[in-house]
Amino acid sequence: MEWVKAVQRLRSARRPGVLVTVMSVRGHAPREAGAKMVVAADNVWGTVGGGNLEALAVERSRAMIAEDVTTPEVLTAALSDKAPYQHGVQCCGGEVKLLLEPLPVVPSVAIFGVGHVGLELARVLARHDLELHLIDSRADQLTDDRLAVLDDAVAHVHVHNVPVLPELVVGELPPGTHVLIMTHDHAEDAALCDAAIRNEELATIGLIGSSAKWTRFRRKLAEDGNSAEAIARITTPIGLSDLPGKEPAVIAVSVAAWLLQQFVAERHPASAHSAERRPTPAQREAKA
Repeated sequence: MEWVKAVQRLRSARRPGVLVTVMSVRGHAPREAGAKMVVAADNVWGTVGGGNLEALAVERSRAMIAEDVTTPEVLTAALSDKAPYQHGVQCCGGEVKLLLEPLPVVPSVAIFGVGHVGLELARVLARHDLELHLIDSRADQLTDDRLAVLDDAVAHVHVHNVPVLPELVVGELPPGTHVLIMTHDHAEDAALCDAAIRNEELATIGLIGSSAKWTRFRRKLAEDGNSAEAIARITTPIGLSDLPGKEPAVIAVSVAAWLLQQFVAERHPASAHSAERRPTPAQREAKA
């Protein structure tokens, strides 16, 4: 089915679209209920009948994309020469209801370090519709048996097995990716922090660890020529401050909840304005 391939193509390219479906038909219409079409800002796949009906659907779909609408809409069009029209007369004699469903760009998350906490976090995030990148320099952390707990994932899971220089993956991530750094090696963490803050297209950068670790990292990042503003892009510690506990599952739930808040802030920047403006510990220290 062409529309299925179109949805997959948009998702792979991280481009928004709208899925248009003929919900119901009363009387005569060019297509039957269930016919589908996918609309992007610059392309259309499939058809719901052509003419004024389809032109209206494309027009409204592209307005939804431009306005970042996330709620489905129903569009009703009368196919009569007496009905108002904008793109030519279509007088089949029936009435068609179209369902316009937004196909948003789903969040992208990269977990560097799939140890105890990383795997627990992956298990939680895998239950959500997102692109999930798992990166580790240790091959035994990314075996099929170990990752079998993600076999029923809703998320699209990408596994990156990089024995050396995992920081190179940072430059390959999609724009807008949320990066979480939690490897087994502090030297690896430091290299990843440096690579991440030099990538201006990332959404957020989170680092797991103690305040002592962050003090050393902040000093090293500054010595390597990074500005205070760039260093302040790193959030550490990550997670909800009012959810204590050091068990991997507790940390994973805390970080996942924090990350979901970031997704909400992306979708609704106005309503999340106050929360988004609260400085992180790193940002407070950078201003000190």
